[in-house]
Amino acid sequence: RDSLVFLGAGPGKGEEAWHAENGYFRVVLCLNWGCSSCSCGFLLCLSGGPPPPPPIEANLINYLWPLLIVVLAPLIVPGVRLTVRHVCAALLGFGGALLLATGGKFAIDGRYLFGYGCALASALIWATYSLLTRRMSAFPTGTVGAFCMVSGMLSLLCHFLWEPAAHFVAFDWFWLAAIGIGPLGLAFYTWDAAMKRGDPRVIGTLAYLTPLLSTLWLALSGVGHLGPLALLAMCAIVGGAVLGSLPARRV
Repeated sequence: RDSLVFLGAGPGKGEEAWHAENGYFRVVLCLNWGCSSCSCGFLLCLSGGPPPPPPIEANLINYLWPLLIVVLAPLIVPGVRLTVRHVCAALLGFGGALLLATGGKFAIDGRYLFGYGCALASALIWATYSLLTRRMSAFPTGTVGAFCMVSGMLSLLCHFLWEPAAHFVAFDWFWLAAIGIGPLGLAFYTWDAAMKRGDPRVIGTLAYLTPLLSTLWLALSGVGHLGPLALLAMCAIVGGAVLGSLPARRV
């Protein structure tokens, strides 16, 4: 299903990249990295290996990617330096996400080390892909459409090779296309635009607002409830977001 959703997100305006100022070879490099990150790299690593790791622990390890964006930004993006303030902000955000997802109970089982390693690899791939979109900012955001299209094709190939065949009813295709063209496709475009225009350290810190907002939505819809631990986690996430967003002169 992921592969079909990615196909719905493409093709966008990828042809514009062929006119980018740095030429053909950098277009090919960026396109290949984008495809491998979105599909063969990110999705395959996130799915883990045999035996599959517990989903909560694996997802939390994968959710190290905002912290990795903060830490790796000085190594990949010219003119960006690592500060204690941004590292502390990212750690606060990850700590809050950890509390929200586990309720304070988190355990690493040695039987699933390979799967945990795959989850960590997916975090590293997404973080470096995001930072490279900033470094190669000459490519227009429309190039993301080509990434999604080729990623979807590669994911379909992986599905046919390694997974049981999926069966859809007619209306399922509508929802798959709607997700790809709508929220998922829009998320890829806006993420690329944000990484090209914003401070990657701040963006990485703000990314930890995602589990906070999803938890609030569940509580408002009556599916979940907010206990003292959840409120503590929210304070940590919001505090990290505020700390990471403050101008340097205020700290």
